[in-house]
Formats: sequence, structure tokens, C-alpha cells
Amino acid sequence: MLWPMATRWDDNDHDGHVDTVTYYSYFDNAVNGWLRANTGVDIRELDAIGVVAESSCRFLEELSFPDRLRIGLAVERLGRRSVTYTLGVYREGTGDDLHPVATGRLVHVYVDVNTRRPVPVPEQIRKTVNQLVVRRS
Repeated sequence: MLWPMATRWDDNDHDGHVDTVTYYSYFDNAVNGWLRANTGVDIRELDAIGVVAESSCRFLEELSFPDRLRIGLAVERLGRRSVTYTLGVYREGTGDDLHPVATGRLVHVYVDVNTRRPVPVPEQIRKTVNQLVVRRS
């Protein structure tokens, strides 16, 4: 699944390329935007929320404003209390839409909104992310 994302003027650092920390924002926005659009609920109103327990990014090429992006989303692992996403950042209009400019990983652990203790992945989330699970043979 590819989620659209636009770079912003303030994404660039003084070197003229997208600052490294901004890629993590792209990942977080793509995952949560996709969840909000596809679960049929406002995920902020569930009894459990996904907190980022781990994230990583491998930078392959520079990005710069005004690049238009697509963030590729897949689920590497759907556990009892967590979801591990694999992500790819693709620059639109390059003619090579299969070549990522960055790859990453993001792990959501679900916690109770009040106690912040781990809980099972909410059923609405589980059902939705199951569509993105990469089946290994």
C-alpha cells in the first residue's frame, strides 16, 4: 500500500535536503493516517493507543522540498500486543517508482490509554492491519 506524502518547506535543513528526523515523521504520519482512513474509527478515541516502541531508517538517497512522496506500508509482524511495520519512501515522478530513497521500520505497542500498560491490539486495528501482513512462504 502506498500513502501519499508531500515534503514541506521546513522539512529541509541548512544543507538543503530533508532533515533525517523528518523521515520518522513521514513514517508516523503514514501509519496513523492509513489507520484512521481504513479502520472506520477515530483511532484517538479507542481504549488503547499504539505507542512507538522502536523505529529505524536507512537513508539511500537525498530528498528535498518540493519532492512529492509515497510511503509504502506493509506489516512484517502482527503480534498479540504489537504491530511491526516495514516502510519505504518513494519519490514521485522519477520514472523509477520501485526504487526507495529510504527504508524503515516502526513498531507500535498497544497500551491502555489510562494505565499505559500493554494490552492486546484493538480488534478494529487488528482487522485493518491484517490486510497489510506480508505472508512468507
